Amino acid sequence: MRNRKLKILLVEDNPDDVKIAERSLKKGNFQSDLFAVHDGQEALDFLRRKGKYADAIKPDLIFLDLNLPKVTGHEVLAEIKKDDKLRRIPVIVLTVSKRDEDMVKAYNSGASGYINKPPSTGEFIKVINTVLDYWEISELPPE
Repeated sequence: MRNRKLKILLVEDNPDDVKIAERSLKKGNFQSDLFAVHDGQEALDFLRRKGKYADAIKPDLIFLDLNLPKVTGHEVLAEIKKDDKLRRIPVIVLTVSKRDEDMVKAYNSGASGYINKPPSTGEFIKVINTVLDYWEISELPPE
């Protein structure tokens, strides 16, 4: 990933969490573009380049909340991982859920990571930056 902008899709229905993610990217030491969608159906439309997302980019990394309107995060993850064009995109579940069942289901569905949203803004920023630091130096297979 080095020497190019990291394209990130954030699937998050909480506007405050979107703002925190945006702030994290501005404070980070990496080049990135953040695209945010607010529900599971929008995420699938973005990834499949449908409707108003016909010109959407293919993200390098996805942050996915589980508790989403319209289509749940679990359903979005399952759709991503069964699609040959999308399944190699790393998906980090970023959620308030601490239920073991949610974590097991996410990993069984192909999540690359499962992170509980920290309660404070400062901790949230630190978590986002730590994940992005890791994925910025990771090598992904070519498209």
